[in-house]
Amino acid sequence: MINTASIAAGLLLSVQGVRAIERPNNVGRLPALGWNSWNAFGCDINETKVMTAANELVSSGLSKLGYEYVNIDDCWSIQDHRDPTTDRIIPDPDKFPDGINGTAKKVHDLGLKIGIYSSAGTETCAGYPASIGKETIDAESFADWGIDYLKYDNCNVPSNWTDEYTYCVAESDFPGVNPNGTCPGLDNQAPSGYDWSKSNTAKRFNVMRDALAAVEDQRVILYSLCEWGYADVISWGNQTGSSWRISGDINATWDRITALANLNAHQLDFVDFWGHNDPDMLEVGNGDLTIEENRAHFALWAIMKSPLIIGTALDAIPDTHLAILKNSDLIAFNQDPAYGKPATPYKNGYNNGTYNPNYPPEFWSGSTSYGWNLVLLFNSEDAAATRTAVWSEIPQLSGGRNSSSSYKVKDIWSGKNLGCVKDQYSVDLGAHDVAVLKITGRC
Repeated sequence: MINTASIAAGLLLSVQGVRAIERPNNVGRLPALGWNSWNAFGCDINETKVMTAANELVSSGLSKLGYEYVNIDDCWSIQDHRDPTTDRIIPDPDKFPDGINGTAKKVHDLGLKIGIYSSAGTETCAGYPASIGKETIDAESFADWGIDYLKYDNCNVPSNWTDEYTYCVAESDFPGVNPNGTCPGLDNQAPSGYDWSKSNTAKRFNVMRDALAAVEDQRVILYSLCEWGYADVISWGNQTGSSWRISGDINATWDRITALANLNAHQLDFVDFWGHNDPDMLEVGNGDLTIEENRAHFALWAIMKSPLIIGTALDAIPDTHLAILKNSDLIAFNQDPAYGKPATPYKNGYNNGTYNPNYPPEFWSGSTSYGWNLVLLFNSEDAAATRTAVWSEIPQLSGGRNSSSSYKVKDIWSGKNLGCVKDQYSVDLGAHDVAVLKITGRC
């Protein structure tokens, strides 16, 4: 029997006044970087595709930039039963002829880490064996196989585990959501002050947290919650996992990307070391997104210190898109070892409001421990437009002892030094494009 109370108590520490999980070997301290099979392949997954991705991470240079997790999503097991003797989930021998442990060894031999998928329900989202009521045996299986990362989904929840109240996820396609992100017409909302950490959703995900903690001496497994933003997860997620989904799934459409960026922009107070909002995996390289939209998508996810999990076929990605994923300055910002807070909006921009899924905030800034600050300018409009960074408006640049209003500026995309820029910097941006500036000091 797992002593969940003592394990949970031992896992928690205070990070800037917020209780969060600290894992051995710094697992989960920074946002995870890697690749996942789902957005590219769905259920059509096998060891060949996993190892192709792993080898591409190495050969492309992505692994040297920190992309280390190779994550197998849904549909990796025999679908209709567990092992009748051990009660373990059985890897599909047609898809993984050497078992998950065999694939894990090959991934580890490349210097990478491997992830697996399950759900806090009776079946996964695609109808495969899942882990509710089987958390201990599944955590032991994952550790035995050499797993380094668990994505834990939220499908097929049994009725005795449903929540007493309904929680609104303020996305653009969620019924009853107002433009300001509220859900006034939602039935069965929780009373004011309700503690969602005591909800059944939180409890379901905590059971697997404790099962993973119990095998920690054998294997430290990063725990990625995929609870779709339910049950006010931002208020308890960092007591449970290293990252938590703020929403339902992403897809490779611009409207969906802006909705998730907008939603996350209003929840960044909860992001720091050991805990990260997850607006879902990257769609860079997928669908019909323009190169500008791919660039904006990646830049926003990176500066919000979200996990950067690639979701495209790496053996087919164009060099233009690969270059976006390899932007070393944005990755450095995302992975800052000494400053855990994300960039945040310092003013809204085009929509001049507080919440708009079609037009997220456009003016962002953030600090680093490297001696430079980041400024992002975003054009959310459907046509070309000019965006201007005014130095006096940017919190990291204003109010210093030196009254100089001139700064040394570098364009993060091109790597070009823009010289000493006085008072403000203006840039013409195409529809849905971003400029990202590296402010290296006064001049």
